[in-house]
Amino acid sequence: MQDNDGVIHVIGGGLAGSEAAFQIARQNIPVVLHEMRPKRMTDAHHTHGLAELVCSNSFRSDDATANAVGVLHEEMRILNSVILREADKHKVPAGGALAVDRDGFSQAVEAALTADPLITIEREEVNDIPDSWKQVIIATGPLTSPALAEMIRKWGGEEDLAFFDAIAPIAHFDSVNMDVAWFQSRYDKSTDGGDGKDYINCPMTKSQYEDFIDALIDGEKMSFKEWEENTPYFEGCMPIEVMASRGRETLRFGPMKPVGLTNAHDGSRPYAVIQLRQDNALGTLYNMVGFQTKLKHAEQVRIFQTIPGLEDAQFARLGGLHRNTFINSPRLLDPQLRMKSMPRIRFAGQITGVEGYVESAAIGLMAGQMAALELKGQDWTAPPLDTAHGALLSHITGGAMADSFQPMNVNFGLFPEIETPAGTKRLKGRDRKAAYAGRALDSIRAWKDVTAS
Repeated sequence: MQDNDGVIHVIGGGLAGSEAAFQIARQNIPVVLHEMRPKRMTDAHHTHGLAELVCSNSFRSDDATANAVGVLHEEMRILNSVILREADKHKVPAGGALAVDRDGFSQAVEAALTADPLITIEREEVNDIPDSWKQVIIATGPLTSPALAEMIRKWGGEEDLAFFDAIAPIAHFDSVNMDVAWFQSRYDKSTDGGDGKDYINCPMTKSQYEDFIDALIDGEKMSFKEWEENTPYFEGCMPIEVMASRGRETLRFGPMKPVGLTNAHDGSRPYAVIQLRQDNALGTLYNMVGFQTKLKHAEQVRIFQTIPGLEDAQFARLGGLHRNTFINSPRLLDPQLRMKSMPRIRFAGQITGVEGYVESAAIGLMAGQMAALELKGQDWTAPPLDTAHGALLSHITGGAMADSFQPMNVNFGLFPEIETPAGTKRLKGRDRKAAYAGRALDSIRAWKDVTAS
């Protein structure tokens, strides 16, 4: 390990840590990126690669004209994000979403960092942070090692750091019965002028749906580990059987909603639909959208093979749950993501309480810039609040209520209201979203022009 005062240490080689290291090197500052895999694996990772995608291969909507996630994508492109650069190079069809080939994406990010002479990658678990490390970014994400998590608890005095995150199953395409299922995106929407057929749809009648709900509720679940007891689920990654138990129609208004879809085989409108999204560039694997679960593996196979079109499905990966650790950022961090009780320590990514791959990478981008400029003795100015970056940063460093703080995806509800001239009607619907999006992108370009080195 390097102990030079002129070196910044980044702990965690996920999306946030990888982005932070890249941004630091762009400022001509040497950086050591510490990643504990493969010496210590996690409950959810499958490879040793940097920026491995675990829960999904999707960065969600890529619509920069009326969707907050799409705006964040575009802002990151404007700010020269390595994560978005490689995501764009390795995208796969996914309707209006940005989804990527997992392996190709991870390999490309790792190759970019490995090739940079200012970035050193250390494969080791960090259990202690030496006093000689003057600038540190902790970007260990939802799977922070127990030793480091305990260290963080001692620094911050926070005890309740864990909640559940979930993994959806992946099926082999050639095992899906396409005489029953069909390709279609909702409302035939697609990306890059595609054909509007980015998802596989498995239809259900009302009786099939009712039987399926019973099976989910009655299915045998994995037993809880000690650290999982009395730990709340995050609403954005709710296990499918938990959703089913909240009401029999819940799934029909969630991941199994049938709107915008017509059965290509007979022209009928299904009562409910299970959608599968392409998971790799070859199109050999498809993940079950929204089907994260804690059902036992044998139960998953039994129950999911009752889905029309998946009667003979073969699964490359079954669902599961893993721990997610995050800190109470509004209470513990200052506006530059530094721990108030220990300012040489910054946090980035999901551990700060943002939810989602792209949000995590965006916080890593800003943390990297902050640390590099501080080491150079230069000031860093936060992005305007009306940008996606500024809105996220503000939320986790004081915009959210500390007493009820929970992980948050980027959304227009975090942005300042659009001001409307006196005597004019308040914008609504897509017009309102478009106004938020246009304002944000104008602001981020102006901010970059002023702050660019």
